[in-house]
Amino acid sequence: MSLVRKHSVSIRGHRTSFSLEQPFHDDLLTIAAERRMTLAALVAEIDAARPREANLSSALRIHVLAWAKRAASHRP
Repeated sequence: MSLVRKHSVSIRGHRTSFSLEQPFHDDLLTIAAERRMTLAALVAEIDAARPREANLSSALRIHVLAWAKRAASHRP
């Protein structure tokens, strides 16, 4: 079982934090590396696209889930 940990990044000139289980954080780092961007840039992109009623941590988890589903659909 992976415990939720708090992480902080600077986006658009201010610090923000989000809480994620380690596997989600690891996958965000992988996504950022694949896209050749920083974790902060990826988080800022997801933050800008999320519905205002959704919290950032949930939006990050949904992004990772969508990424994993896309990857799974491309496997033979």
